[in-house]
Amino acid sequence: MNPTQWQESSAVALSEQEAKDLSGQFEAKTPQDILRWALDRFNPYITLACSFGLEDVVLIDMITKLSKSPRVFCLDTGRLHQETYEVMDRIRSKYGFNIEIYFPNHEAVEKMVRAKGINLFYESVENRHECCGVRKVEPLGRALSGMKAWTTGLRRSQSVTRSLTSKIEIDRAHGGIVKINPLMDWTEEQVWDYVKKNQVPHNKLHDQGYPSIGCAPCTRAIKPGEDIRAGRWWWENPESKECGLHNSAPGPSGTKAI
Repeated sequence: MNPTQWQESSAVALSEQEAKDLSGQFEAKTPQDILRWALDRFNPYITLACSFGLEDVVLIDMITKLSKSPRVFCLDTGRLHQETYEVMDRIRSKYGFNIEIYFPNHEAVEKMVRAKGINLFYESVENRHECCGVRKVEPLGRALSGMKAWTTGLRRSQSVTRSLTSKIEIDRAHGGIVKINPLMDWTEEQVWDYVKKNQVPHNKLHDQGYPSIGCAPCTRAIKPGEDIRAGRWWWENPESKECGLHNSAPGPSGTKAI
């Protein structure tokens, strides 16, 4: 199908086979090619998930060159670094669009903290998944409500949990909407090259040894020779280092934290 035909059939969700076929076709395409297709296909029911890491600001720069009014959202967990808020303001100022901010349900946060403490996540993987569920996964569900597609900055080389991820997926955890990962085959060097060549504002923590940035108490700088995800939930095994935002199927509560 050409882009016009895709647009005319935008009410129809992609099947698993269509997503697989498209992902194969897009392996040789640039991120801009994929974003252009996605905007033609799903706009205005497509949004970009942004945590203001390097990959996310690269996608923002690309999208703003293709769309005058892109939809971008951020999950403010209440535990972010000050440097993340600073780059958020710099991005807003440079590109001139509103960022949709989603906060966790305050009653759920209060209940969790009263029962298990403010730093419950250090005590067990189960506690950490619970905290991520309250602070990230539930707000994500609200952010994606009514959307037909969402875009992420996932890359295969980021972690073992992402090594088999496709560029186009069906997100069964969120009602079968389409999940688009344009940078999936990019290296860290390619991301940095783009940031520097296009003068994209980036989080200062990246210059201080933080290749991956999440909540402040769950993120640290990495040591020379360590894996790029070593600074995220460093007390856990690599196989469990996801927060539940990127799933393949819903669990008992509608999401699956892996």
